[in-house]
Amino acid sequence: MRLPPFLLCFLAFPISSLLLPLTALAGPNIVLVMTDDQGWGQTGYNGHPLLKTPHLDEMAAHGLRFDRFYAGAPVCSPTRASVLTGRHSDRTGVPSHGHALRLQEKSLAQALREVGYQTGHFGKWHLNGLRGHGVPLLHDDKHSPGAFGFSEWLSVTNYFDVNPLLSRKGDFVDFQGDSSSVIVREALRFMAAAHEAETPFLAVIWDGSPHTPFFASEEDQQAFANLDEKSRLHYAELVAFDRSIGALRAGLRELGAAQDTLIWYCSDNGGLNGMKPETTGGLRGHKGSLWEGGLRVPGIIEWPAGIRPRVTAFPASTMDIFPTLAELCGLSEDCFVSPVDGKSLVPLFEGEMGPRPEPIAFRFQGQAALIDNDFKLVKAWGRKNASGPRSFELYHVASDPGETQDLSKEKPEYFQSLIDQWLAWEESVKASVAGKDYPEGRVLPLDPSAERRFWHEDERYQKHFEEFKKRPEYQNWFERIGKK
Repeated sequence: MRLPPFLLCFLAFPISSLLLPLTALAGPNIVLVMTDDQGWGQTGYNGHPLLKTPHLDEMAAHGLRFDRFYAGAPVCSPTRASVLTGRHSDRTGVPSHGHALRLQEKSLAQALREVGYQTGHFGKWHLNGLRGHGVPLLHDDKHSPGAFGFSEWLSVTNYFDVNPLLSRKGDFVDFQGDSSSVIVREALRFMAAAHEAETPFLAVIWDGSPHTPFFASEEDQQAFANLDEKSRLHYAELVAFDRSIGALRAGLRELGAAQDTLIWYCSDNGGLNGMKPETTGGLRGHKGSLWEGGLRVPGIIEWPAGIRPRVTAFPASTMDIFPTLAELCGLSEDCFVSPVDGKSLVPLFEGEMGPRPEPIAFRFQGQAALIDNDFKLVKAWGRKNASGPRSFELYHVASDPGETQDLSKEKPEYFQSLIDQWLAWEESVKASVAGKDYPEGRVLPLDPSAERRFWHEDERYQKHFEEFKKRPEYQNWFERIGKK
């Protein structure tokens, strides 16, 4: 018999392991949901003028809604690495999209599996070194979800669309229907089996929407009939995703597991440029930049047994996910590779926890940012056609989310102190990049199959080309290959 999660939060590990069976060490069931390229402004509860998201809105009303939740990076793979490790992605070997997560890292799934959780990954992976449209992962992929602690996985290398071709632990499976619904349905089957076995579960559901290319049903497009085709399809994909959130929450209620399940939802980076209406809710910048529009994303935690519903302005990030769940589940410090950049948010579940004790730091392709509660230090790319990043600037993002007024000259001492903090943090990241965090004291060489490249450059996939050519989602890729 499992103990209630609010009691388990206070059990210490490993002392509790002497008193309780393995399955009783666990905290709540955990579901991590992530969209692909959904901007901060693209929810109903954040005031989007056209998009309706009734299921996300209901989840926000019954959970802890973050008004300042940040992706670990302004592009996808690095943020995913930060979720699994609690560390800035540069430390883990994932400086940009399509890089393979180092096998020397320790993952959230590995840690929870060791204390009795069933672990499953469903949807986009993008941590195995392959770029381009998602293709099913192979049996012998050395950086598959299975290599990082997922006992079950139904996964694809990158973004995916309607009627997806996915890989169930290396076996290709052709599904019919909207991709968001497909992976939620398959994840619920996994959760039902774990629940029946009275075993806690971690289900990671990483969606492919609303990333390009855009595919959507005629019905989902109806609300956006007056938009250009690209925007219409983009927003229709989010309608389908929101419907899948409704199916997920309803499915957990039907299982009788909703009360004891923590759902943590967010996007992997800021919104796309060129969409109408715009995607970031008026924030500056878009995907790829360290302005708020490139980093700030929707974020909600719903856990009926353990969270008092409300809205918080506390700045948090995807790097906080692993440390938070580790505290909830009583995991030891050994579950992490140090240093860890994230902080546990458990105190926030019951009420505000005061100012964040340490800033949230970022770096990406020559850009830099440091979020210190209400203030943000940023060195982002300049205006169009600029040759490189601007110099550091300072903004009070709590009152100026559009980052319009540089306060560096008004607060010179504070401004310099933040620069010094970021530079000190960067030195620690450089040590991590060199492998100093690992027992070996160095980075072990990647297997050649995990070197960053496009999937059509991987010889292992060539035998599948004829099958892929018949599928609409790959047409643009084969046209590109043909031109080369």
